[in-house]
Amino acid sequence: MLNIENLHVKLEEEDKQILKGVNLEVEAGKVHAIMGPNGSGKSTLSYVLSGRDGYEVTEGSANLLGEDILEMDPEERAAAGLFLAFQYPVEIPGVGNMTFLRTAVNAQRKARGQEEMSSTDFLKEVRAKAKELEIDAEMLKRPVNVGFSGGEKKRNEILQMAMIAPKLCILDETDSGLDVDAMKLVADGVNKLRSPDRGFLVITHYQRLLNHIKPDVVHIMSDGRIVKTGGPELALEVEENGYADIVTEGA
Repeated sequence: MLNIENLHVKLEEEDKQILKGVNLEVEAGKVHAIMGPNGSGKSTLSYVLSGRDGYEVTEGSANLLGEDILEMDPEERAAAGLFLAFQYPVEIPGVGNMTFLRTAVNAQRKARGQEEMSSTDFLKEVRAKAKELEIDAEMLKRPVNVGFSGGEKKRNEILQMAMIAPKLCILDETDSGLDVDAMKLVADGVNKLRSPDRGFLVITHYQRLLNHIKPDVVHIMSDGRIVKTGGPELALEVEENGYADIVTEGA
């Protein structure tokens, strides 16, 4: 599904190399987790895949379902099936959640050559998805993320994900700032979206999120590279012993 080969990326303003040869393959139906110390390049990888400005790819490739996403604009990447859940979701004052969701869904459908969803069909589907994800209907009436708690913002992103139905979901430290109860709710929402034709890339510092979103594969990232790959037990090893030994081993 997602195939990354020898990806090198630098910050444009500082001319600083961040990613130094990332190789990664995420299969459909699988959850891959990336862990690593601060500054290892985890979030940079998510930004580059989604098309954020300020980064220059100097070498390597990234393909989603056989298409080169590095040559696409961000909206084209979204239409191709990529979704990024931000570490810090932004507020959009004056734009209602329902309006935002319907605009996003129909923009995606149009880009894929599908008919736009009618108001009636959209309302029916968004209410069903919100109920399934245990999202209060009142949240749908409020401006996007305005006055939302950290947990509500993350759950709102999961609702966006459910409505857009992407092929590849990237979660960039989605547990950041969440208490245990909020994290469980967000993780439950993600788990309900797991399917044989959808892949997940979960970026996190801590193993605690992976207690709730069970990964199939865990990667450890350090100094712009993936230095070790293993099963869920690798996250437990990090929790118990930290990153130092793994980073030294992979150097």
